[in-house]
Amino acid sequence: MEFATFILAAQRGYHQSSDTVIRNSIEQAVLSEQAGFNTAWFAEHHFNNYSLVPSPLMMVAHCAGLTTTIRLGTAVCVLPLYQPQRLLSEVGFTDIVSNGRLELGVGSGYQKFEFERFGVDVDEAPAVFSEYLDILLKGLNQEIFEHDGQYETIPPTAISVRSIQKPTPPIWIAAGSERRMRRAYREGHNLFVTAFHDGLDALGARRESIESAAASESKNVTNAKISLLRCCFASDHEAEINSYLDNARFQRRLSEALHQRRQQSRDGYLLEETPTQQDLSFESMRDNLPIGSVNRVIDRLLEEISVLKPSQIAIQTQLGDFDQKTMLRQIELWGDKIIPAVNSVTRNGPAEALSGHARREVAIRPA
Repeated sequence: MEFATFILAAQRGYHQSSDTVIRNSIEQAVLSEQAGFNTAWFAEHHFNNYSLVPSPLMMVAHCAGLTTTIRLGTAVCVLPLYQPQRLLSEVGFTDIVSNGRLELGVGSGYQKFEFERFGVDVDEAPAVFSEYLDILLKGLNQEIFEHDGQYETIPPTAISVRSIQKPTPPIWIAAGSERRMRRAYREGHNLFVTAFHDGLDALGARRESIESAAASESKNVTNAKISLLRCCFASDHEAEINSYLDNARFQRRLSEALHQRRQQSRDGYLLEETPTQQDLSFESMRDNLPIGSVNRVIDRLLEEISVLKPSQIAIQTQLGDFDQKTMLRQIELWGDKIIPAVNSVTRNGPAEALSGHARREVAIRPA
């Protein structure tokens, strides 16, 4: 089982400077490598405090100079907001400076407020995404490519700065629909999925959609790697757990507002956090998510892995104004205790789950 950190770089209020948020995110990525995580993912958003990373490729390129082994990925590049010809060169450049450690995640985006400020119709985002991904695949796989489509016409073109991973860096697709999943299986890409703050039933439904998509393309479901984006937190301290849950709910509230095309900003930038009908109580979130004691997190992760069968768990580390020192200790805790325990069980099979680490006391190291 691979483990990743997903770094959103959110800003909960003006008590956090943008400089601090970005530098904290970089520090988390560097520590993720030291703790033994396989990948660090960076989001992309614009013009509000939901995320302060305008270019995940820039974050990858910067963190590549501070790390040596961890894979560094975009989760995701919002393709309709790019000129695909330029993006091809930036992908090649980033793969070079990271010594072939780039994981290229792409998606169509959903935030109308962002799209309007780029002059792009969000309702056309799925169609634009599909065509721009076609262009990316041509440019990555062909020495000279051309394109004549609905949104772009490109004469014969060669990209001078090409990726060093061959034939391309691993490509991941944010798969919120079975149609998008089918394309991933058809073309050999990987999948990002999430159940947000929902529980095992939602994960089971995701698994059914993945299996259906693979079957519709006559593919084995294991042909694609699957990364599950999840809020996870291990602690014996109620105050720490409640702070993490509060920040996770803050993030979800902003995401829902943006997805529903509500712009709740009075100053044009900082979104207002408002309760919604979709809010879950802290108790429900704790029931649904791998949150609680170390043993509770390990056991819950094993349950979720058995249901969804992902290749990777990507834990959300940078949420709102959660305390940075506490989160750095959390990343170390995963490297010291949780990742080895989960991998021990998943390597040895279900019998080990009953008699091994998941049934034993695991102590959290003192702060």
